[in-house]
Amino acid sequence: MTGVWALLGALAAAGAIGVLLKVREGRISHRAQPSADLPAPVRDLLAPGVTLVQLSTTFCAPCRHAKVVLRDLADRVDGLTHAELDVTNLPEVAASLGVLRTPTTLALTADGTEVLRVGGVPKRDSLLEALRPHLR
Repeated sequence: MTGVWALLGALAAAGAIGVLLKVREGRISHRAQPSADLPAPVRDLLAPGVTLVQLSTTFCAPCRHAKVVLRDLADRVDGLTHAELDVTNLPEVAASLGVLRTPTTLALTADGTEVLRVGGVPKRDSLLEALRPHLR
């Protein structure tokens, strides 16, 4: 009987973790931090206006979907640029930015100020609404 209770407890815990991850997917964190210590590979991607820097890894399936969403958004909105950085071989860049999962998208101004961050695949409408105050 103890084994049944252990199994039910494990299933409940796994279900709770799954729900938590689903809720956090695509969540936008607002920030307004100057990034004086922005790693060079990220700094090199900055463009005038706001740059959406997508941090991805080689075998990340959700990264492909995030790329489509971000590229389409950047193509439609003036002052918005999309750049992708594969951090598979750059773990120090991910660590210095506090990135724990891919895809993670950073919205950075031309001077390197991080205005928001999205973990997971962003939701197009929510992201656009959050970016409006930072666009020309």
